[in-house]
Amino acid sequence: MTEHKRAAAYAFPKTIPVMAGYLFLGMAYGILMKVNGYGVWWTLAISVFVYAGSLQYLGVEFLTAMANPVYAFFMSLMLNARHLFYGISMLDKYRHMGKTKPYLIFGLSDETFSIVCHENIPKELSQEKVYFWITFLDQCYWIAGTVLGAVVGGFITFDTTGLDFALTALFVAIFVDQWKSAGEHRSALTGVGASAVSLLIFGPDAFIIPAMILILLVLSWRYKRNERRGIR
Repeated sequence: MTEHKRAAAYAFPKTIPVMAGYLFLGMAYGILMKVNGYGVWWTLAISVFVYAGSLQYLGVEFLTAMANPVYAFFMSLMLNARHLFYGISMLDKYRHMGKTKPYLIFGLSDETFSIVCHENIPKELSQEKVYFWITFLDQCYWIAGTVLGAVVGGFITFDTTGLDFALTALFVAIFVDQWKSAGEHRSALTGVGASAVSLLIFGPDAFIIPAMILILLVLSWRYKRNERRGIR
């Protein structure tokens, strides 16, 4: 078995929960695209070249409302600002990833991040190839789901209101799974607390970036405090 096949065989079981979520979520997105007048090719192209999950859902509204490009840009930046913090936390893991590094950066979705950031890969396997296959498989699941949804959407006759909530449901499921598997919950509670405070102060349309900054400040303070105490 080649090194790539061994890496793919290791990566696939890790991505099964994401596959289950992405196929459904992707179908919901594909259906929304179809019922709003955008067919399979639009859906495929956006899922391949944008691949942004919640931003793609928001993009349906941008497309149908013909939103101002400047407004769409800043809304997209706010919605995906969390990836700036993902990137910072992945600096060490992706430092020596070679030719696949640009794709790994592009494909770092929330769910892929949740797998990669906690994964301890066996020494006999190539980290670069395992990370590549986790990222690639996750995107393939998303593409397959969205295209299938766009095809099925042509036959949909019921009210599709609320389908976009599927993405929120997946985030909740991932949070619960990580809560159960984590040894301590201070980081998770920090995230929830910072988000709640920012939501109260800045409102639902502008709380994401302040919440991320507050989380970063609290976690950095905790890290420095533990470092001074000799705790790792």
